[in-house]
Amino acid sequence: MEVSSSKYININGSLLDLSTPRVMGILNVTPDSFYASSRMQTEADIAERAQQILDEGATIIDIGAYSSRPNAENVSPREEMERLRMGLEILSKTHPEAVVSVDTFRADVARMCVEEYGVAIINDIAAGEMDTDMFRTVAELNVPYIMMHMQGTPQSMQQHPHYDNLLKEVFLYFAERVQQLRDLGVKDIILDPGFGFGKTVEHNYELLAHLEEFRIFELPLLVGVSRKSMIYRLLGNTPQDALNGTTVLDTICLLKGADILRVHDVREAVETVKIVEAMRGYSDEVIE
Repeated sequence: MEVSSSKYININGSLLDLSTPRVMGILNVTPDSFYASSRMQTEADIAERAQQILDEGATIIDIGAYSSRPNAENVSPREEMERLRMGLEILSKTHPEAVVSVDTFRADVARMCVEEYGVAIINDIAAGEMDTDMFRTVAELNVPYIMMHMQGTPQSMQQHPHYDNLLKEVFLYFAERVQQLRDLGVKDIILDPGFGFGKTVEHNYELLAHLEEFRIFELPLLVGVSRKSMIYRLLGNTPQDALNGTTVLDTICLLKGADILRVHDVREAVETVKIVEAMRGYSDEVIE
């Protein structure tokens, strides 16, 4: 399958090459994320998890303090900031050179993380929909912005997801917001289709089947399918049993053009990238 051309994003003044897909490791400083094993709350746990993410080969640590699982309880901005300050203090002491993204939909939280702790990327599940100041803030901070598609909010998104035309609606959603960001001068935009966010299992697989069509935007593509319900509901198991399914979906996503894999299980994702890239090294050879 044809591979998209090289893409770069600016990380604190240095270009990160995405021509080889990268892995983003999830660091949750929350008590209620859907995958229990990802919850890190003590200083020792956070430091150990960050070390694991880097040792296993991830390029980016994605830290989040607001659980966006379906029906999650709302967390106040103050509490989100307090959780993030604890986690980022630890990261700045133990891994000052690490590339860190912050998973937040709040502009003030994003600003604090970038200005006070040098966070390199903002990862917004709401694409500016839950905080109208987010786009302007991203433009002022001049950092890469991951923009995800979500229908509704974390509290409502899985109640009755409905689309008249899933692909058309998702593509229009991104087209409108990419233009808004460009008009504000935002240079580095990464798209996330939002698997599991305001989508049924069937919606998720329809989106997956057409993932390569996101190349029309000519922007880096991030996918996050790690241990999600589109796996364990289909297979009749649990998030704890969904690693094999995650690896299968990550492989499919890489073949369809994913540039960044956001995962709980870094080592397995890094191995998946290596295997797919090894195959791609022979894909252009001509049989004589």
